[in-house]
Order: sequence, then C-alpha cells, then structure tokens
Amino acid sequence: MAEKFHRATLSRNFLKTITRIKNPDEMLAESGGLEKTLGVWDLIILGIGAIIGSGIFAVVGIAAAGNADGSALGAGPALVISMVIAAIACIFSALCYSEFATMIPVAGGAYTYTFATLGEFAAWMVGWVLMLEYAIGFIAVACAWSNHFVQFLAGFENILPAWLAHPPAWLVNDVFSASKIASENPDAFFPVICGIPVCINLPAIAIVLLMTAVLVKGTKDSAKMAGLMVFIKLAVIALFVIAGAFFVKPENWTPFAVNGAEGIFAGAFLIFFAYIGFDALATAAEECKNPQKDLPVGIIGSLIITTIVYVLVALVLTGLQDTSSAVPLAFLKAPMAYCMSLYNMNWAAGLISIGSLAGLTSVLLVLEMAATRILYAMSRDHFISKRFQKLHPKYKTPALLTWTVGILAVIGILTLNLDVAAELCNYGTFTSFIIVCVAVLILRKTDPDRPRPFKVPFSPVTPILGIICCGGLMIYKSMQPSGSALLFPVWLGFGAMIYLLYGFVKNRLNENKIHNEIVERKKQEMMKL
Repeated sequence: MAEKFHRATLSRNFLKTITRIKNPDEMLAESGGLEKTLGVWDLIILGIGAIIGSGIFAVVGIAAAGNADGSALGAGPALVISMVIAAIACIFSALCYSEFATMIPVAGGAYTYTFATLGEFAAWMVGWVLMLEYAIGFIAVACAWSNHFVQFLAGFENILPAWLAHPPAWLVNDVFSASKIASENPDAFFPVICGIPVCINLPAIAIVLLMTAVLVKGTKDSAKMAGLMVFIKLAVIALFVIAGAFFVKPENWTPFAVNGAEGIFAGAFLIFFAYIGFDALATAAEECKNPQKDLPVGIIGSLIITTIVYVLVALVLTGLQDTSSAVPLAFLKAPMAYCMSLYNMNWAAGLISIGSLAGLTSVLLVLEMAATRILYAMSRDHFISKRFQKLHPKYKTPALLTWTVGILAVIGILTLNLDVAAELCNYGTFTSFIIVCVAVLILRKTDPDRPRPFKVPFSPVTPILGIICCGGLMIYKSMQPSGSALLFPVWLGFGAMIYLLYGFVKNRLNENKIHNEIVERKKQEMMKL
C-alpha cells in the first residue's frame, strides 16, 4: 500500500524529504522533448544578444561620471578597469555554469543544478529567485525599450504626425511613471477611473507580444532574429568607436582614476549588471546540438567578446567627454548618442538610437526564453501544472508556457513599480550565481566520478572566488539606501509559503500516485502467476 500523504510538519522525515536531491541521470532520462537546434554560433549570438543591451547604451555613462544627484561615484577613464573587474567576477560564475551545463545538459539552468546538489526545497527557491531575475527583468527591459522607441519617434517630428511623434503620455507609460509625470507637469492628461490614472504602455506590450510569437516558432528562428539584432548593434557600436576615435582628446583621460579605488569599484558594481545574461544560455542546454562542446564556448566566448566591446566603448567615450567634473544629464541617459551629437554627428546619433533598440530587443528575446525554460523544468518536476510541458505539434516549443509568460509580463507592465522590481532582480542574479558556485563544490564531493566534459579550472579556488565576488557585491548593494534590501527576504518568504502549501503537497501526491501504480502493477503480476 502507498504511504498516506500528510501535510508538511517539522519532523526528521519532512527535513529529509525537502532536501532530497534529484539524480542527474534521472534528469537526463526525462529530457529530450525540446528540439535540438542550437549550434555554437547560435549560442554566442544569444549570449552577446543578452549581455549587450541597455548597459552599454545607458549604464556606461553613469558608471563613468556618477549619478546626477551625486549618490554614486563615477570611475572616470578608469572605467576600463571597472569593466575588467566586473568581467573577472562574472568569469568565475561562468566557468561554474559551464561545468554544470555540459554535465547536465537539460533545461532549467541554476534551478536544475540546485536540485542535483541541495535538494527539492532549495531548487524551488532558486527557481523562484530566477523568476525574479528573468521575468521581472524581462518586464523592466520591455519598458526601457518603450522609452527608447518613444525617443526614436520624437526624432521624426518633422515627418510623422504630431500624435505619433509625441504620443499621449497615458499610452506610453505605466501607472507609477504617470504619477511622477503628473506631479511634475499638472497639465499632462491622464484618463482617471476611481481616482486612479489609466495608463497602457502600448509599445512595451506590443514588443512583449511580438517576442512571445517569435519564441513560439522555435529557438532556431529566435536565434536568427537575435543574430540580426546583434549584427545591427555591433555595427552601430563599431561606428561609434571608429568615428569617435578621430575626435578623442587624450587630456580627457587625465586624471585617470577620478575618484580613486572607490570610484573604480562603484563603476564595477554598476557595470556588473551590464554583463548579466550569459547565464541564460545554460537554460537552453537541452536545445543544443552538442552541449558538451558548444556551451562552454558560447558562455565564455560571449563574455570575452562583450568585454572587448565594452572596453573599446569606454576608452572612446571617456576620451570624447570629460568625466572628471559634472556632465550634462543627456550624457547620463544616452552617452553614446550624446557624444555623437556633441561633435555634430547627428546622423550617427540617430543610428545609435536604432542600435539601442536592437540591443534591447535581443535582450528581451533571451530573457523570455530563459524564463520559459526554467518554468518548463519546474513543470517537469511537478512544481507547477504538467499542462505547461505540452509542446507545440509543429515547432516543438512549450507554446502554452511561452504565451503564459508573455501574458503575465503584460500584466506586470500594467501594474508593477519597475524601479523597485529592477533592484530586486539584482539580488536574484547574485543569489543564483552564488548557488551555482556552491553547487559545483558539492557535486565534486558527492559525485566525483561523474563524467565532466568541461571542468572548472583550479577548483575549489575558482568557485570560492565566485562566491566571494558575488557575495561582496551583494553586501555592497544591501548597504546602499534602498527598500529592495528589505523586499528581497519578503520575496523569499512568499516563495517558501507557496512551496509548503502547493509545491510540497503536489510532489508528495505525485509520489503517492507513482507508488500506487507500482503496487497495482505488482498485484496484477502476482495474480497472473
């Protein structure tokens, strides 16, 4: 007879259950539903597409010159050192991701690796944190795309109708942004229902639905679109570097470290988030043609290429604009476009705006893909409905799950305070990076004989350095004045409650069902005898 299921209680059996790991062999046996379409160049393109986005087109200005209110110090020309430090911090985690992705090439990324090392409850919590990183990050980038798109349309005010060049604020903003606009500009019009301003960020919603439709058609088509976006933004960045190099003033590079070591590390902290995205490649491991060979190349290769691009941009940017003193607000918002306009290259500034849209589009594509693959793995492990495992009959993609993520993103665009949500994403990223580094150390001890096509060099030093770097940056962030440091534990607590009330129950019921089936099958076999 099957053991009767009991709800969660704090007992030895309960603790043993929630720390029960899932064998990697079992994970590999369950995989295979998704179509394998990605090669090494597809992975590199997706990696570059995820990393080079709003960071290089916006954050780099703040990292170089600091915030307008002085709350963050700028690195000045020493930004190139900040970028190298951030890249090194990412490399430690990237090497750990590469070992796991080649050893357990299934969907889920850090969620899957946690299940194989720390057990069921830890896996759920990491999956919950990854949803914070990818899903909310996806929503935040969609709204950033909307802002860039509206600015792009404004550049054609002499060509386009006024309503299109400058669309009504309530059609291109969320409720929280609308409140700020209304307080600054009392004449701004917003429809009001029950005292609440009605706002629909149409560009953000439109790009989310478009990306969802592209992903439903398959990762190969998604990689092709990402490839086009990557080509456009790399071409635009190359234009900036080459054209800007002729106007660089070497005197702008002195003093080199404007705010000393403090400014360099502050810049590294900001730039670190411009590198986020390489971990999304691990979630697509199940769709790789040759994950053991291609995934490490894709993850490490995309990091190296983007680091070179970032350093070149930083050198030219700080050579064009003096960052040792106060800079115009336009430089902080769109530094590359501002510098081109400063030297009367408005045509280049317009192309850079196109590049920023392309960059954000590719980031959206990869973030939504990562979110759906993690949820797909969680559905396979009975944490969410098994209906989400259903694949499209033609494209072999989790179509229902992809559209669900897309629709939830639309709801988030309409309701979330994105300033707070974006800060929470940072904590989710640090947490997942630290967990993967810890998981490598654990599996080296618990399963040392498992074949590892790629091994983290200099282990355990490399994973420990990854933990120290990410943990240090996480502590640094928590010391800054922000409400997100308090909201992150709340998010974790909410996730733990969902696990205890739903995930734990669902898994135990599924185990009972399997046990009953085994008992019934044995009974029938005995009756035949």
